[in-house]
Amino acid sequence: MANLQLTGILEKMTGKDKDYRYMATSDLLNELNKESFKLDPDMETKLSSIILQQLDDVAGDVSGLAVKCLAPLVKKISEPRVVDMTNKLCGKLLHGKEQHRDITGIALRTIVAQVVPSHAQSVLVSLTPQMIKGIAAQGTITGVKCECLEIMCDVVQTYGNLMASDHEALLSALLLQLGCNQATVRKKTVTCIASLASSLSDDLLAKATVEVVRNLQNNKVKPEMTRTNIQMIGALSRSVGYRFGTHLGDTVPVLINYCTSASENDEELREYSLQALESFLLRCPRDISPYCDEILNLTLEYISYDPNFTDNMEEDADDENLEEEEDDESANEYTDDEDASWKVRRAAAKCLAGLIVSRPEMLSKLYHEACPELIDRFKEREENVKMDVFNTFTELLRQTGNVTKGQADTDESSPRWLLKQEVPKIVKSINRQLREKSVKTKVGAFSVLRELVVVLPDCLTDHIGSLVPGIERALNDKSSTSNLKIEALVFTRLVLASHSPPVFHPYIKDLSTPVLAAVGERYYKVTAEALKVCGELVRVVRPSIEGTGFDFKLFVHPIYNAIMSRLTNQDQDQEVKECAITCMGLVISTFGDQLKTELPSCLPVLVDRMGNEITRLTAVKAFAVIATSPLHVDLSCILDHLIAELTGFLRKANRVLRQATLVTLNSLVTAYGDKIGSGAYEVILVELSSLISVSDLHMTALALELCCTLMTGKSCIENISSAVRNKVLPQALTLVKSPLLQGQALLALQGFFEALVYHANTNFYTLLDSLLSCAKPSPESGGVPKQALCSIAQCVAVLCLAAGDQNCSSTVKMLIEILKDDSSTNSAKQHLALLCLGEVGRRKDLSAHANIETIIIESFQSPFEEIKSAASYALGNIAVGNLSKYLPFILDQIDNHQKKQYILLHSLKEVIVRQSVDKADFQDASIEKILALLFNHCESEEEGVRNVVAECLGKMALIEPEKLVPALKVRTTSPAAFTRATVVTAVKYSVVERPEKLDEIICPEISSFLMLIKDSDRHVRRAAVSALSTFAHYKPNLIKGLLPGLLPLLYDQTVVRKELIRTVDLGPFKHVVDDGLELRKAAFECVFTLLDSCRDQVNPSSFVVPHLKSGLEDHYDLKMLCHLILSILAEKCPSAVLAVLDSLAEPLQKTVNFKPKADAVKQEHDRNEDMIRSALRAISSLDRISGADYSPKFKNLMAEMQKSRPLWEKFLSIRNDFAFFFFWIF
Repeated sequence: MANLQLTGILEKMTGKDKDYRYMATSDLLNELNKESFKLDPDMETKLSSIILQQLDDVAGDVSGLAVKCLAPLVKKISEPRVVDMTNKLCGKLLHGKEQHRDITGIALRTIVAQVVPSHAQSVLVSLTPQMIKGIAAQGTITGVKCECLEIMCDVVQTYGNLMASDHEALLSALLLQLGCNQATVRKKTVTCIASLASSLSDDLLAKATVEVVRNLQNNKVKPEMTRTNIQMIGALSRSVGYRFGTHLGDTVPVLINYCTSASENDEELREYSLQALESFLLRCPRDISPYCDEILNLTLEYISYDPNFTDNMEEDADDENLEEEEDDESANEYTDDEDASWKVRRAAAKCLAGLIVSRPEMLSKLYHEACPELIDRFKEREENVKMDVFNTFTELLRQTGNVTKGQADTDESSPRWLLKQEVPKIVKSINRQLREKSVKTKVGAFSVLRELVVVLPDCLTDHIGSLVPGIERALNDKSSTSNLKIEALVFTRLVLASHSPPVFHPYIKDLSTPVLAAVGERYYKVTAEALKVCGELVRVVRPSIEGTGFDFKLFVHPIYNAIMSRLTNQDQDQEVKECAITCMGLVISTFGDQLKTELPSCLPVLVDRMGNEITRLTAVKAFAVIATSPLHVDLSCILDHLIAELTGFLRKANRVLRQATLVTLNSLVTAYGDKIGSGAYEVILVELSSLISVSDLHMTALALELCCTLMTGKSCIENISSAVRNKVLPQALTLVKSPLLQGQALLALQGFFEALVYHANTNFYTLLDSLLSCAKPSPESGGVPKQALCSIAQCVAVLCLAAGDQNCSSTVKMLIEILKDDSSTNSAKQHLALLCLGEVGRRKDLSAHANIETIIIESFQSPFEEIKSAASYALGNIAVGNLSKYLPFILDQIDNHQKKQYILLHSLKEVIVRQSVDKADFQDASIEKILALLFNHCESEEEGVRNVVAECLGKMALIEPEKLVPALKVRTTSPAAFTRATVVTAVKYSVVERPEKLDEIICPEISSFLMLIKDSDRHVRRAAVSALSTFAHYKPNLIKGLLPGLLPLLYDQTVVRKELIRTVDLGPFKHVVDDGLELRKAAFECVFTLLDSCRDQVNPSSFVVPHLKSGLEDHYDLKMLCHLILSILAEKCPSAVLAVLDSLAEPLQKTVNFKPKADAVKQEHDRNEDMIRSALRAISSLDRISGADYSPKFKNLMAEMQKSRPLWEKFLSIRNDFAFFFFWIF
């Protein structure tokens, strides 16, 4: 803008007419906000001076606009001008007129907030001494002092680290103000010191704390000063977090003493003390540990502190009317507005909640001591305090669910068992609250019940009858709010879903009436929740088609009519539409035989909803439910239209819709295949062929399963068989060659080939040739991957068995001939023949083919490892088909052929593993021979042999646990280290996810194996660590009692041992070998597993430092693992991480700043990039911890990262991705 125009605006700003001044100031503000606005030095001086004058304008709206002009102005003028303005404003604040004080203070705070970072230091040098003087000077007016305190509060919050040289002077000035007679000054001083504390050094923080504690210990100080100092202690701990932990020894006893010795009328003193203790519990969880019991007793004492009120209500009165009268009387009995004891009770409840959240290891103690008191305090007369009591009890329930997730409630010392014992008292007390008039109270009561059902799903079986009236009142009462109705409905849905249906049958009428009425509510959230309850109600009313003796027919039409009214209404929220569709699907599936006259009007509405893109997916899923109904509901009125619509959905881009459509079509074809025309089948098959692809194996599995169902349903129609062969079979043959094929897709593909032979009249030999041809190497892609050969072999085996004995026998003979031709050639043909024989032999006895085992043994002579491995696999699986003939042959071969032992042991492993899964028994003689052979090879020098032996012994333990466990235990004391390592590894292989007889037998003996973690041999220690990790993953309950002794030993394995590091001289250079690396890696992996399955047993405080910290500085592989562990700890145990965050920041900073050598190869650069991304994920998790900014070193790490634009952009990208990752994990 030209200077001439700006001069014109400035002239108007100094005019006499206030309207002109206002408009001119407004024009200036618009110009200042333009990015193109520039000023020369003379105009800067003039403009700054005029805006400062405008601040004193008698017209308040003009001075207000002048303050707004300051924000853009300080960004556009030079540093000297900003400092000059600051000095003038400081002078005006300290010595100017009172009427200008407020606007001057606002102006200074605006400069502090808006000044560019490069000018901030100069502004602080000018501002800080004057503000300190204004705070500390004798005789300063209270208003000026308050303004100075507010300004300094903003300054230290924004630039605390830049003014370190002024910290001591400022702190000294502020500490003096804690003794000021004006309460306003003291309050603002507390806020200012708390803001300053986060940037103070440890020495100055200690100085502040010592001064405040000294004031607290001075009995001559006025009570109001004492309250201020207690507030100061709480504010300090909230501000600096874990850094305050070293001062708890001085402060906690003082606060507890004030709580217990304060006069009866000094409720504020007790409230502030309890608030400070709550802050200690949440911010300093490690250092507060010695005082937790004392704090617990204190909170339990004061949670019922009510000296002015005596509750004479009869606790055990059973008459409901009497209780209601007493509740009303008690509510009106005492209404003294001056009573502040409720603040103490509220603070005690919150402090107890802090204890519950931060001390999961105290849960059992809390149930013994705190739970009964909390239940008793549900009768609290102050509603706000009652809500805090409910919240505290909910935290207790939630913590119980988190800590005991997956555990049984049979152990009498476990929190779940203790909670179960309190359920009758909880229900009785909650029922009283549900009879209260207060809506807020009833909402809180239902939230407690909801959390209770989540933690103990079947705990209310004996109490449903007493809870139903409360649910009815909540839904029927005219005074009930939407929030109350939603809470009541959510609880009703959860309790219906988690308890046995017969429990509710006596109360169905009482429950259904208000729920169905709620379906008609105007508020969409109430309606949606009511519809969800209806879905559960349908399941409860008729849990099975056979009948339970309960007459469900009375409720069919009321439920149907309520849902139908919502289903046909188009003008409603999407959530309501979806819930109505889902619920109607359940109604038709469950009550279809009672709704025959209604179906012709209802089913078309559901089909119509498939035409709407918003409700399409929900409607498709609803028809899947209807199709699987055992009632075989008559869909003839819409079946053709339905199939046509669903077939069209297979072409849609929406993947979830296509998957749901495949599931629904499968169900419909299974149930109504004979009523669907063959033309529709052909159209479906054409669409299916495009869905079979290795890029989406889940979709492929669903498509193949539907194809099998189609062939089964129309096996006699040739055109369908032809469509399958022409459209689907080529895609299947392409799929079988993929090395990615596995799991459900592979099983579905096998079923497809089986159905082709059984139902589609496909020539067996044509199919077999097609499959075998897939194994031929092509000039373009080279050899066929091993995994693809395994998939082809499995499909060949299924095909052979489906084709009958004659075809199967001829195929086996053909495969044997392939082996006889030339077993020394490395061809996929030889390899595939062996795999096919193994797969067929596992499913069918091949003893009719003479000397098949000898022919396979000859392949052991092949020079190619893959042929040997396939031969071993084939021999083992053939033995599975006829144990009595082939197992003795394998054992004899192992005894007599030393050179082939490793391959033959793999054959034996195939036999044992398969038998352990199928639960087949060996003959006693075979068992003895197998065990003798395996134990003889425990000391083998070859690690591969020992691993195979260990796996065989582990799987044998599943078959014969009585024999194996004692035999393995005896060998834990063997003098041979290899034997000890092998038996521990065997125990690891014996642990499987499913329950086993072995569990009971090995439970008392586990310590004998796992305590080998302190063995002198590193191989044994590694085996023990690996076994512990496996137990933690699959059977955590078996080891939880041993963890207190095992964890310190496990942590020791994460330490770098110099004696295990050696240097190998390779001539031109030397190579350092760390023999302990694999052991440390196994130990960290075990900790990672324990954090998931036994988090309540792991004390992260003793692990993070020094063990995790050393891992963050260790080898590449260990760093990556430690980053992931740190991320989980930050998410699940933030307080433990927060306490040592400073020490963790350094290794993370080294990692993200590391640069490979100039001559490093691409692989090293890629590996370093992966390492940096891994560290950034960990930093992202740490940054989400509340209070992480209290760590100076972590703040410095974040600031340094922001200076590097590429690193910061990478961090922001990772933070967004990692948040999504953790959402799915946790």
